[in-house]
Amino acid sequence: MSNHQRYSAVAMAFHWTIAVLVVWNWRLAENAEHTESIPEKIAIFADHKAIGITILALTLGRLAWRISHPVPPLPSTYANWERILARSTHVIFYILLLGLPIGGWLASSLAGREIDMFGLFTIGQLPFGDNEDLAKMISDFHKAGGNILLYLIGLHILGGLKHTFFDKDGGIFRMLPFGKAGPSDGA
Repeated sequence: MSNHQRYSAVAMAFHWTIAVLVVWNWRLAENAEHTESIPEKIAIFADHKAIGITILALTLGRLAWRISHPVPPLPSTYANWERILARSTHVIFYILLLGLPIGGWLASSLAGREIDMFGLFTIGQLPFGDNEDLAKMISDFHKAGGNILLYLIGLHILGGLKHTFFDKDGGIFRMLPFGKAGPSDGA
């Protein structure tokens, strides 16, 4: 496959690292929600928050890379609705990958909590004062946004599988260092 059809190795590294961290973070949040022990719940959520900030930093890096390095064009076989859906999905991904960690940080700050980054350093509260009610409301939005992100991931996976195995245009191989993708037209 030519380089113009495949994402760069750096873009792939960002993509797969963020993907793994998002799934891991979702599992942590689910585990914390179903844990009876308060100290264990606090410890799990501490890791959840630290991974969230890591996702935020990686997403900012990925955006900087994307702005400075052109992405491969979509395959010429995509219908217009598929192009619109692909582009829209990516925009919503970026909104959520930035908004969820920022919202979590804001909720923690409003609840009077700093973020411990795996015992290495602490990220302080945002300067908005304490407001438990607002923290709870933002946490509820954060949780809803996380659910939307999961559905979007499912849609993204289904799209990749459809293009790879039904349309046979090698869609998933655009983001893998192996395999063969179909033709692209520069659109």
